[in-house]
Amino acid sequence: MAAMAVPLRVCHQEIVKFDLEIKAAVQDIRDCPGPLSALTELNNAVKEKFRHLRGCIQELEQMAKEQDKESEKQALLREVENHKKQMLSNQAAWRKANLACKIAIDNSEKDQLLQGRDSLRQRKTTKESLAESASNITESLMSISRMMSQQVQQSEETVQTLANSSRTILEANEEFKSMSGTIQLGRKLITKYNRRELTDKLLIFLALALFLATVLYILKKRLFPFL
Repeated sequence: MAAMAVPLRVCHQEIVKFDLEIKAAVQDIRDCPGPLSALTELNNAVKEKFRHLRGCIQELEQMAKEQDKESEKQALLREVENHKKQMLSNQAAWRKANLACKIAIDNSEKDQLLQGRDSLRQRKTTKESLAESASNITESLMSISRMMSQQVQQSEETVQTLANSSRTILEANEEFKSMSGTIQLGRKLITKYNRRELTDKLLIFLALALFLATVLYILKKRLFPFL
């Protein structure tokens, strides 16, 4: 019996160890973000642990059947049955974890596809916006070019007007110079005429004085011969 106790204890420890490892692996499957290859690796590891656990339970069942005492035999068989139920519970949890993980991976892939579509749609919208912006910029540049052309034309017309005005001013200046010469000549002539008039007045006055002196002399000789 003492020799049988050691294998039983080892078998119990193995069963407990694999049960805990399976529970931890099932939780890892439930939390697996993907991809499917990672889920497959986790499932392969769980299958291997279930295989070892099933072997340990079968070994424990065989040991129970080899017990001499019926009470110990029945106690071990009940324990074997509990381990089998626990293994079935772990298998059910394993299937549920796989289902939840696959649904989560599918939803994630759908979200990625939708994001990819949104990204493509956004890039398409961005391209359309860039094309529209480029068209607007081109139109603005053409409008600016037309305005600059109009400004250049107006500048040319302004330069032409200024040139014409400059020629007109030069011609007026020449006319003013000519008129200035004429005015100066007229002024000289007027000064000359004024001097001539003064001389004529002086000559007339002298002639008149001489005439009066002559008249007075004649009157004096006739009226007063004795003087």
